[in-house]
Amino acid sequence: MTTQPATEDRLPPEARQLVDLITSVFPDLGGTVTDAAQARRILSAQPRPPWEPPEVGSVEDRTIPGPEGEPEIPVRIYLPDPATARGPRPTVLFLHGGGWVIGDLESHDNTARGLCREAGAAVVAVDYRLAPEHPFPAGVRDAYAALCWTAAHVAELGGDPGALVVAGDSAGGNLSAVIAQQARDEGGPAVALQLLIYPATDMSRPWPSLQRNGSGFFLSLTHMKWFGQQYLAAGGDPADPRISPLLGELSGLPPAHIVTAGCDPLCDEGLAYAERLREAGVPVTEAHFPQMFHGFFGFPQALADARAALEGAAAAIAGTAAPGTAANPGNDRKNFGESGGLTG
Repeated sequence: MTTQPATEDRLPPEARQLVDLITSVFPDLGGTVTDAAQARRILSAQPRPPWEPPEVGSVEDRTIPGPEGEPEIPVRIYLPDPATARGPRPTVLFLHGGGWVIGDLESHDNTARGLCREAGAAVVAVDYRLAPEHPFPAGVRDAYAALCWTAAHVAELGGDPGALVVAGDSAGGNLSAVIAQQARDEGGPAVALQLLIYPATDMSRPWPSLQRNGSGFFLSLTHMKWFGQQYLAAGGDPADPRISPLLGELSGLPPAHIVTAGCDPLCDEGLAYAERLREAGVPVTEAHFPQMFHGFFGFPQALADARAALEGAAAAIAGTAAPGTAANPGNDRKNFGESGGLTG
C-alpha cells in the first residue's frame, strides 16, 4: 500500500506500520462493504494479535437484565488477581468502540484486561446492542441499564461504592459520556470518573479534524459517515445530547480523564469536550498524543504511547478508590482535575 508523504511524516514508523496493517485487513466500510453483518464476519475472521493478553485474576461471561421489557445484555466480568488487589477496588463499566455497529467483547478483550490489571479494578465489559439492527437509542438504553446493574453489584465485585467508573473508546466513549449525563439527570448511580478514550462527542457539525485526519490514518471519513447512517437509521437527531453529548448540559458531571490522538478524525471534538467540561466546572485531565491514530489505545504491547495512555488511564481509575487500598495506597482520593495535560 502506498502512503502519501505528508501522511507518513505525521506518524512515527512503528505507528505507520501498524496503521497500514490494520487498514489492509479492515473492511471497506461505506465502500465495497455496506452490510453490517458482512463487516462483522470479516472482522471476526481476522487472526488475533501475536501477543498474549494481559493476565487477570478471573474472567466470567454472563448476562444481566436489560432495560425493562427488552433483552438481557451479555457482559464479561474481569476481576484482578486477589494476591495483588486486596481491599475494595474501583469498578469500571467498559463500553467498547466500533461506531455503534461493530466491535464486541472479543475485539476489546485486550483493553478490558489491561485496565483490570493496571488499575487493580473490576471491569464489566458490555456487549450492548448494535446498529443497524438496533439503532439509537438501543445502545444508550443498554449502557445505562448496565451502569445501574453494575452500581447495584459493586459489593459482589469487591468494589468500593465510591469508585464507580464509566469508560469507553470511540463510540463507547460517546456512550460513557451520555450515560454520565443521564445518571446525573435521573438521580442514577453516582459516578466517580468518566474515562473517555478518543470519544465521539458531536455529530452535529463537521469538525476540522474530520477532514485533516479523514484519510491515511485507518479511521476514515467514509467509515464515519457509514457508521452515522447505521446508528441514526431510525431518524435520530445529531443534535440530540444523547447522540452528541457536547451539546448537553455539562455542569455537575463527574471528573473526566480524556485521551485524544492528533491523527484521529475525532481529535477536535474530544479536545472540545474537555474544554467545555472545564468551563462547566468539571475537573478534567487530558492525555493527548499528537502522533497517534484512532485505535492506538488498544496496542500497548506495540506502541510506547499506547502504553503511556493505558498507564495514565489506569492511574485515573485507581485514584477513585478509597485511600489505603491496593488500588490507591495514598492518603486521599485523587482529584484528577488539578494537573495539566500530557502530550505523549
